Parts: sequence; C-alpha cells; structure tokens
Amino acid sequence: MSILECNNLIAKYGDFQALFGIDFHLDEGETVAIIGSNGAGKSTFLKSITGLISVDTTSIKLNNKDIGGVEADEIAKLGISMVPEGRKLFPSLTVEENLLIGKESQREGKWTLEKIYEIFPILKERRLSPGTALSGGQQQMVAIGRGLMSNPKVLLCDEISLGLAPVIVKDIYAIFPEIKKEGISIVIVEQDINQALKVSDRVYCFQEGKVSLQGKPSDLTHDEISQAYFGV
Repeated sequence: MSILECNNLIAKYGDFQALFGIDFHLDEGETVAIIGSNGAGKSTFLKSITGLISVDTTSIKLNNKDIGGVEADEIAKLGISMVPEGRKLFPSLTVEENLLIGKESQREGKWTLEKIYEIFPILKERRLSPGTALSGGQQQMVAIGRGLMSNPKVLLCDEISLGLAPVIVKDIYAIFPEIKKEGISIVIVEQDINQALKVSDRVYCFQEGKVSLQGKPSDLTHDEISQAYFGV
C-alpha cells in the first residue's frame, strides 16, 4: 500500500519549470532512492513534497489525502520529515538542542533522545557540544537524528553523503536498515549511486525534471542506469 504518491507533479520557480509531470509512489516500510546529476530536479522534488514549493493541490497524496499546497509546518505534523542538503544545523545550539528541535511537530512515538543516542553513540558523548564543533559526519548524524525525533511516517533525505569521506558515508548508510525496521518509509536523494542502491528497494532516476528510469536495483543493468543518469 502506498503511503506517498505523486501524480503528474509539476513544479516551477517563477517562469522556470523544474519538474515535468513526475509520477512517483512510496509504499509503507519501503526505501526508495532518487538518483540523477546536478540540476535533474531531485531536490526540487523533495521541496515540493514538504511544502517548500507551491504545487497543484491534487498532485501529492499522503495516505491517500491531498497535501499539495499545504504549508510546510502542517506537512511536518502529518508525518513527513526532511533531512536537508547541507545539514542546516543551528550553530549556536548544542547537539542535544538541535535534536530537540525535531520534536516541535509534537508527534508521539518511539524516537526519543535515548533512541537517537543508541544508534549514534558519539552524539551522546558530544551532546553538550555546539553544532559547529562537530565533524561533517557527526553533523550529518545530528541532522538525521533531528529528522527522526519528529517520529515521521516518511523520512526524506537530501544528499546526505555530500562532502563526506567514503568511510563516513558507509557508516551513516549502515543505519538505514535499522530505521526501516521501525516502519519508517524512506526516500533518499543521492548522487552516490552505489550507496543509495545498496539500501533501496526501488530506484527512480531523474533527468532534466523527468523520470528517465525506475525499477528494482537488481533488475537494472549498469548501462541502463548510466544512460538514464547521463542521457548518453
């Protein structure tokens, strides 16, 4: 059963059209990767879902209810949480204070500070440190933890490997099966194709604001993915 659906989704920045009729679905408990080069429309897609970009009111559904055009804070309360590109921590706040911001949606659930510290032990050690004192990988852990603290139904992750060393990226991706076990549906927007495909049940490839390929990673060849990604 689909928890999130997009039908003929169109998104624009003024006169510039960024998405052209995107059809997408995410099933309950599923992890889906969205890959594509810079400018393919991946981040715009996530912003459309979270209410940061105005779209047609009937083009996005959560649990079969229209959420297109709903304000971003209301979408968060409905159960969609986003881990933004660049992490976007509050530099003047401690690790723990940054995490607690995620609870502002007031959704109850199992994701508490203790649960976050269980999956990211280093954050418990650094809980009183300011966000600026952390490494890039630790900051990304805080951003993911903050997203989980809202106890979402759907977790959207935007370019979580950006600027991180491969060994750190591997460690961060290792936590996604644990998140999935808790029943959260996950969308991962990523340029690191290999990492994204390893944890995903299905993949969509975006090219110039359109879906150029979709399917199960095991059913797609390297050549098919390369052609859909690069358009050659």
